[in-house]
Amino acid sequence: MKRKFVSALVCAAMVATMAVGCGGGNTETNAPASDAGTEAPAETEAPAETEAPDAGADAEAPAAGGETISIGIINNDPNESGYRTANVRNLEETFSEANGYATQTFYGKENDKQVEAAQKMIQDGVDYLLISAADVSGWDTVLQDAQDAGVRVLLYDRIVNASEDLYEAGVVSDMAKEGETAVAWLEKQGLEKYEIIHLQGQMGAAAQVGRSEALTAAAEEKGWTLVTQQTAEWNAEKAQQIVQSVIDSGKSFNVIYAENDDMAKGAVAALDKANISHGVDGDVIIMGFDCNKWALEELKAGNWNYDGQCNPFQGEKLAELIKKIESGETLSEKLIYMEEKGFDAKEITQEDIDNFGI
Repeated sequence: MKRKFVSALVCAAMVATMAVGCGGGNTETNAPASDAGTEAPAETEAPAETEAPDAGADAEAPAAGGETISIGIINNDPNESGYRTANVRNLEETFSEANGYATQTFYGKENDKQVEAAQKMIQDGVDYLLISAADVSGWDTVLQDAQDAGVRVLLYDRIVNASEDLYEAGVVSDMAKEGETAVAWLEKQGLEKYEIIHLQGQMGAAAQVGRSEALTAAAEEKGWTLVTQQTAEWNAEKAQQIVQSVIDSGKSFNVIYAENDDMAKGAVAALDKANISHGVDGDVIIMGFDCNKWALEELKAGNWNYDGQCNPFQGEKLAELIKKIESGETLSEKLIYMEEKGFDAKEITQEDIDNFGI
């Protein structure tokens, strides 16, 4: 493997000011891959049962003899959502200089630009490539190039459509299970009719695929009506526009199934503008995903009905896998799933918000 010693890392620190910047909203960070050194996103609190890693504990001293492990991190836009902000910060804290890593990062929501950045990291000779792909397709060539170059690939957050032989393992949420859990909760509400506005995330993303497939299958099987099924690309403003257009059309609906909290927030803004009640005892059921703290507070206040957890604190698991590989151990599992659950407005407590809100 291509080792960088501590002295090389000191040199890397001198150019840290060239690190990528993060755009607002859904804008993409188009800067080339660079050493991580930007100011991390705002502090987030880790769930009690799935704690964020202690950057000075399990992730410490990954290599012997003073050697540094070089890491390339491919991720989505840090400002995409509260989930992504927490995920980005968690990885930056875990794979830090203090913990013995020399880390390059690239943040963007366009798959082809992620692939381009990954190719550059391979050419730079990183030891490990950690990838959260914007799209599940289009990664075969870069993964093969990484393998040919001796770069070990670990997937996180999302699994891609490629041969399992091309990556070591994946640390992921079970997106299909998230969708199935949410749909099972919705069915238990026993509505006389189900007329659903379905707000989808960025098409092709694993979270979108898993959460959409569960609802689409249930609608076909149970005769539920999908009043509209459109992508709002994780964005609150786009979600608000979609819901407003349904309201203006005069179509009837009683459920909004939003595939992340930000889109649920935008949907609620449209309902409030039209004086349509929502949440517990309201006319419209509101469902979101990710468990942002502010979203769980909306749940507890009765303004929303359901929020599905998506655990962003994957850094520690990835660091554990790297340690095993470094020690010569063969990884026994290809997929490592994060523990997650769903929350009901009628049952959620302040302790849940404190423990699981991100």
